[in-house]
Amino acid sequence: MKERYRAVAGRIRQELKEIDQVANRTLLIWKKAAVSNDDYYIDATALNLHGFYAGLERIFELIADAIDQSKPSGIHWHQELLRQMAAEIANTRPPVISVVVRDKLNNYRGFRHVVRNVYTYHLDPQQMDVLVKQLPALLSDISQELNAFVSFLEQLSQ
Repeated sequence: MKERYRAVAGRIRQELKEIDQVANRTLLIWKKAAVSNDDYYIDATALNLHGFYAGLERIFELIADAIDQSKPSGIHWHQELLRQMAAEIANTRPPVISVVVRDKLNNYRGFRHVVRNVYTYHLDPQQMDVLVKQLPALLSDISQELNAFVSFLEQLSQ
């Protein structure tokens, strides 16, 4: 059991490094999109915003599988997974993320769905601008909360 907590903590740390890189790429690419008439920068920003949320969702799935031992299913499983991460699981773990962060992440979850289901020329640059501008503060918040959860797992592993 203790090994599982250490393994999950290590995987979260590694995934957070990747998510940080994706977020920084997103910000750099969006700056280029602002000064260029090249739609490819918008496409690249969308892909990286998708990657940002997908990385977080991988962490949440790992926690649901390895710690909660219960992962949502059904058509709305992505939304339910996000809700599960903001909930305390009695006798198992505290909330992984706050309700405030959950609500902010829900916008990125919705955008991830759009990226997967529409042609890129239908993307809304104004919606993307809002997400990109919120990204640095959200990244800081989610990193703090996930690092606190990693500390919780490390305490359990001792």
